[in-house]
Amino acid sequence: MSQKLLLDAAALDIILHRLACQLIENHDTFENTALVGLQPRGSFLLNRLAEILKTNYKIKNLKTGLLDITFYRDDFRRNDEPLKANSTEINFLVENKRVVIVDDVLYTGRSIRAALTALQSFGRPDTIELLTLIDRRFSRHLPIQPDYNGRQVDAINNQKVKVLWKENGGEDAVYLLKNED
Repeated sequence: MSQKLLLDAAALDIILHRLACQLIENHDTFENTALVGLQPRGSFLLNRLAEILKTNYKIKNLKTGLLDITFYRDDFRRNDEPLKANSTEINFLVENKRVVIVDDVLYTGRSIRAALTALQSFGRPDTIELLTLIDRRFSRHLPIQPDYNGRQVDAINNQKVKVLWKENGGEDAVYLLKNED
């Protein structure tokens, strides 16, 4: 399997700050906004964005949460082994709030569809937006597009986008992996 570096740590940092600025442009003080990261991989992106917003831009009342979508996915029964759910940590009502769903890679759109269904368990948001680090735009199964996007990647089906964070992969980087046939 070959891999190509798409984003190194410096490029990733620039993109994270740009995404944070775009969020501030649309949500100002975040008074009625919540950021919800999809477990497990969206949580790393959420934590980084929250840190930038609090530290660099002095956002004080930032509401963040983590959402597990394991049993809301349309393919969860297709595995031979039982699935292990992640934790959901939303300690606020989403009722009438502006919610931004945060995930690392937008691929088919199925995870986002599951997130929309799972989020309904916590109330009815005023609006829902989507923030993704990587948009694999040619692989969509559902008509879902990000409102905030770090980078578009034109990857074909035998390619995979892998996002690494210092917290779990030892480095900040995004790679495009390709199976050698």
